[in-house]
Amino acid sequence: MTTGNEMRLLPWAGPEGKPCYLSTDDRDGHMSRLADNLEAVQLGMAAELLEQAMEVLGDEDAELEALRLLVTDLTGALRQTLRVATSRGHLLAVSELRSGCETTHPYLR
Repeated sequence: MTTGNEMRLLPWAGPEGKPCYLSTDDRDGHMSRLADNLEAVQLGMAAELLEQAMEVLGDEDAELEALRLLVTDLTGALRQTLRVATSRGHLLAVSELRSGCETTHPYLR
């Protein structure tokens, strides 16, 4: 099993919105693959939402309700994307530490 500082932040929240973590040495295990797949889906949905946002913002006659819905959807997508970035950044940092490389990026230290 991995140590506490090597646990993977999963792309879903637990009860009461608390973060969920995975402790495993098997990056190809069922839960790791499930997390990888969900991250890919979340990032794909964020990309599609970005395209929709560009359309709505380009419409000078867009209704206020459409803009509110867009902001709500973008907020959720940004939250998911940040969770993925945090998880992948941590995994990258752990991987570099294991290989003896040091990162110069402040968010990955």
